[in-house]
Amino acid sequence: MTSEHFAPQKRTIPIGALGSSQDSSFFNLGHNVWKTARAEKVAILVDAAAYFRQIQMAFEQAQREIWIVGWDFDPDILIDPAAHDPQTLSHLLERALDRTPDLRVRILVWAFGPLYSGKSLKLFRKRGILSHERVTIAFDLRHPFFGSHHQKLVTIDAGLGFVGGMDLTARRWDDSDHRPDNPMRVTPDGKPYDPVHDVQAAVSGPATQMIRALVRRRWYHATGEVVEPVETNADQWPASLPADFSGCQTALSRTEPHRDRLRSRRESINLIHDVLRQARKHIYIEAQYLASFGLAEVLLKRLYEEDGPEIVVVVTRSSHGLIEKLVMGDNRDRLIRKLKRADRHDRLWVMYPVVPDTAGAEREILVHSKVLIVDDLFLRVGSSNLNRRSEGLDTEADFSIEGRDDGCRKGIASVCARLLAEHLASTPSEVHNVLEATGSLRETIRRLNRSTRGLRHFDIDLARGPTQAVAGTALADPRRPFHPIATVRGFVERVISRLFGLGA
Repeated sequence: MTSEHFAPQKRTIPIGALGSSQDSSFFNLGHNVWKTARAEKVAILVDAAAYFRQIQMAFEQAQREIWIVGWDFDPDILIDPAAHDPQTLSHLLERALDRTPDLRVRILVWAFGPLYSGKSLKLFRKRGILSHERVTIAFDLRHPFFGSHHQKLVTIDAGLGFVGGMDLTARRWDDSDHRPDNPMRVTPDGKPYDPVHDVQAAVSGPATQMIRALVRRRWYHATGEVVEPVETNADQWPASLPADFSGCQTALSRTEPHRDRLRSRRESINLIHDVLRQARKHIYIEAQYLASFGLAEVLLKRLYEEDGPEIVVVVTRSSHGLIEKLVMGDNRDRLIRKLKRADRHDRLWVMYPVVPDTAGAEREILVHSKVLIVDDLFLRVGSSNLNRRSEGLDTEADFSIEGRDDGCRKGIASVCARLLAEHLASTPSEVHNVLEATGSLRETIRRLNRSTRGLRHFDIDLARGPTQAVAGTALADPRRPFHPIATVRGFVERVISRLFGLGA
């Protein structure tokens, strides 16, 4: 078998007018999606407590294979810190292997992920569960300079897959209360961390095969090894997990940089742009970063329209680390300023979530989710951030659902209500009722945003300040692979040209 076995589907589906017919679709194979498939069931898991519980049950049912693909991996995390006898991920995998002699576990991690997350060389020593004869861990080094593997994928046998924004690693677990003083929200070495919000999708049916194919494709390109798929017949959907969607059309989109003989893939950002251009009433976004000026240009055009859609963005407020503060945080403020200056009808709200601490002060929640909802016709959950590197430098994977029938549309609306209800300390039914009555996301937020837990607008001087990207953004947040010397030379030449008025 060669890499040709991982080739995309050859047919195409035209993009039609938004919701104009049952046959119209946002999905265009080869342009904004890699594969499409019907999902038997999909559940949207909000926050890691919900996701990790499903991972535990899925691993306990695994028969032949478990695949874990991520930016990072930590076998020492507690899967359910609230349990009477909490187990580590390592113990969970060990029990599954002991119970099922035919089970194999393969783990693919970006080679620098453990270094960034502070685990240093611990993973590379392959001790404990990582030294098990039926566990294989590989470290992906085959990336362009400054690029990373950023997909977050898990598959169990042939029947169940997970895709979204969460790795099985430290500093991800939290429940939907996001209490600042939660004693269970600590790293394996006991260090507390801030509240964190994230989203993952659980998928069954034919759509799972897309995730399985991508996992094997990533493994092949990282290691050169082709692993034949193992078929199992068991229905592995957890009995206790209610499905948000049944029988909906779904798709998987990728970001892959140009490397060796592989051409670049920009399906994820293409899909985002295509969908935003077709929104009619509402655009709801959750993102860790808001630093894509290409995305801003699409939103600007929608804001200029007299009857364009309203746009609500829930994003992280505080940045951590020098690059995040100087580039991601500053570019976010500049981008908001740029968009709000064009927002003559006050249709754009950019907000961040907070919870009260024991003293009554507001504590911010880290938004790590990557969610896009357009009207009740489109939902995307994935790994792609709204920054430049997620558009063409890092490897990304995004899962999307179309609202082609009443059931799928109700599911999309329900997910939007759940997400807003969590941020507003409300209930999904209350959010749904207010949204139905007002027809407005902003008015729904205005009416329900009455608690010490809620959403807050960014305090940015809109009248004064720059609206262009921070100098050096192309270096700190590159959109595509680059050669460092040539890129630095080009940057210096542009700075000199601006300072001395040289060039055209």
